[in-house]
Parts: sequence; C-alpha cells; structure tokens
Amino acid sequence: MYYVVYGFLWLLSLLPFRVLYIISDFIYAIVFYLFKYRREVVMNNLGIAFPEKTEAEKLKIAKQFYHNLIDTFIESVKFISISVKTALKRSSADIEPINELIEKGYNVHAMGCHQFNWEYAAILYPLKLKAPFVGVYMPIANKILNRIFYNMRKRHGTVLVSATEFKTRMHHVFSGRYVLALAADQNPGDPSNAYWVNFFGRPAPFVTGPAKGAVKNNTAIIMAGFKKIKRGHYHFDCKVLTESASQFTPQQLTVMYKNEVERIIRQDPANYLWSHRRWKYEWKPEYGNILD
Repeated sequence: MYYVVYGFLWLLSLLPFRVLYIISDFIYAIVFYLFKYRREVVMNNLGIAFPEKTEAEKLKIAKQFYHNLIDTFIESVKFISISVKTALKRSSADIEPINELIEKGYNVHAMGCHQFNWEYAAILYPLKLKAPFVGVYMPIANKILNRIFYNMRKRHGTVLVSATEFKTRMHHVFSGRYVLALAADQNPGDPSNAYWVNFFGRPAPFVTGPAKGAVKNNTAIIMAGFKKIKRGHYHFDCKVLTESASQFTPQQLTVMYKNEVERIIRQDPANYLWSHRRWKYEWKPEYGNILD
C-alpha cells in the first residue's frame, strides 16, 4: 500500500505549481464551506488572540488561513520531487547570523512556531548551514504518511529525530556541532508539567524541554520567523535572542520565546496554525504561577 500511495503522490508532485494551486483552491472550497473543518476552533482562537478585531476581520483572517493551510499540504506533496534549484528560487533565509554563531563555537537552538510553510526549512537550512541541521518531529499516526514525510524531510540532509526517541538518540546526534530546530508552541502532553504563560492575554501551557535543554547545554538561541512573500514564496527571518542560554532561567527563556511568537503572529495573523487548540487546557492553581 505504501508504494501505491507514494506513487500517486509522486505523480501528483510532478504537476506544475500553477496546476497544484488550482487543486488547492478546489480543496479549500470543500474544506472551508462544505466540511467547515475546525471552523469553530479557528474562530475561537482568533477571538482570543484578537478581541479588538471585528467578526468580518477575523473571518477574513480565517479564510486566508485555510488557503495557507491547504497550500502547505499541496506544496508538501510537491517537495517529494522538487529540485533544489526550484526550492531555492521559492525560499530564502537569513542564514549568516546562525553561521556566525557556529563559527564562534556555539551550538544553536533555532526556535520557530507553526507558521507556513515550515517544510521549506528541511530543504533550505541543511543546504546553507555550516553544521548539521537537526529537526525534532512528532511521528504521524498513519504509518504510510509518516514514512513518506520522513523520507521527504530528510531528502536534502536534515537529520530527523523523533520526539519519542529524543532522549535515547540525543547523545549521538549532539556529539558535535549542531543546529537544533524546535517548534515549541505545541501543547504539552501533561499541562501540570508545563510553563504556564500569558499568551495573547490568556494562560496557555508551553513545553519545558526546549528551554531546559538550552540552559543545560548553554546553547545560543535564535528565533526563526517565516514570511509568506507571495503564494508559494517564503523568507525565513532570523533574530538572535541570546548567545548564552545559561544566563537565563528556563522560565525567562520561555517568556522571551512567547513574546517573539506573539510578535510574529501579529505581523501576519493568517500565516499561523489556528486549527490547533492552543488554549485547550485551563490553568489551575496547583500548576504554579503564570509567567508574563
């Protein structure tokens, strides 16, 4: 079955972008208007993040978000066969600040959030960085799709480490210089084992691992923001947050990261993954103080 699914997606990936975007627009209409996929979740999230916006403004953001979401899926299919030349024509990044940190002898935590299209990072960064680019990922439940995406993401040199294997593999992967990519804006599995932070004015739990690891290993930290220049074209910004994470507590680093995520989202609200329930859990006093 794997080869049937892979063969179909590979043939689909050979279509020109302009044809794939026609398909994307068709899927968007079905997902948004017919199935109304997570519409309630998206609108609720936008209401929390942007209470000052009118319903019409939030609906406009939601529609563009769904376009971006479907485009990301379609573009990911294209990545199965995309050439390096084509990928580099459609994406760019501020790489030099990271390479300068590497040349100074630092390992780097590249912090990002769930913006579109994060899949370009698996092509662009390993080709441009002066150290191995390591990506931590959550396995997809569907084994066929997980295998397809795993092979696609490692195709250009990204070193992939499953979040479930991170503790057992980290000593081998991180024995030399590295750049570790982390999207730390997902919900933790256990809300009682989290840093609770006011995110857009409402308490939300953030995973503790990235900040604790940065302090423990005294890494440099950069924030990577993804900008959609136009349809199918992206630029990755780079902002150095610190060259020495051990100068801060994990809680302080988490607040710094949260502030950057808010800043990035406000710049382009439709380019963030609003379909996940960022405020899924309610804070309880036994969880500890809320950071701000």
